[in-house]
Amino acid sequence: MTDRYENFSALTITGPDENGILDICIDTPGKMNAVDEGKHKALANVWRAVDEDPDTKVAVVHGANGTFSAGGDMAMIEKIMADFDYRAGSLREAKDIVYNMINCSKVIISAIEGTAVGAGLAVAFMADISVIGKNARILDGHTKLGVAAGDHAAIIWPLLCGMAKAKYYLLTCDSMTGEQAEAMGLASVCVEDEDVLTEAYKVATKLATGSQSAIRWTKYSLNNWLRAAGPIFDTSVALEMLGFTGPDVQEGHAAITEKRRPNFA
Repeated sequence: MTDRYENFSALTITGPDENGILDICIDTPGKMNAVDEGKHKALANVWRAVDEDPDTKVAVVHGANGTFSAGGDMAMIEKIMADFDYRAGSLREAKDIVYNMINCSKVIISAIEGTAVGAGLAVAFMADISVIGKNARILDGHTKLGVAAGDHAAIIWPLLCGMAKAKYYLLTCDSMTGEQAEAMGLASVCVEDEDVLTEAYKVATKLATGSQSAIRWTKYSLNNWLRAAGPIFDTSVALEMLGFTGPDVQEGHAAITEKRRPNFA
């Protein structure tokens, strides 16, 4: 890893390798790679460094030990609920994750193994190309927690899988497999679970050895669809943070902590 990434020590970053592929790994031992404060901040800002790195052509982001990420760390969620200034900072970082991935000129590939939830899912699906395992478990659990689905889903799910499927899964919080996610268009490529990272690197190598100007300008052009949807996303993430001030999130948090179904009034 070059000094360019020394400020992102919350993530495990290696490379870029001889092909210009940078490896970004989410690793939270014992917590299914949950996104804690340090990782949330790093995932918001690392894409600017990737964009400015002359040696990186493609970034591959994945989780350690066969799991992408179990979502936001519970301690971080509790601080968002309790502290206005911290909640405002989290709002900014949530927006930066999405917009900095959109505006990064380099292609970002996510290798989705195991569970991908919440803030981790935002990184997984905001990637330009997603490679997912057949038995991966995908879940956007915002409404189950008692807040609006604001991390990323409103800006991109309707484009990827259509409004009917987006509404169904975001409103109900039903989970889906990697195979189902690929079939409805949420994921780019679905492979056997043990082949996810290998396939992601295969795609990354293909892109890293292609015309960088053509690939980057194509990404930029396509992402104007997402830029046009920016106000939709801004609304969703603002309403998510508003929800963290209300009574439903208190019940949702208690239900998760007590491992029971929430009982919203």
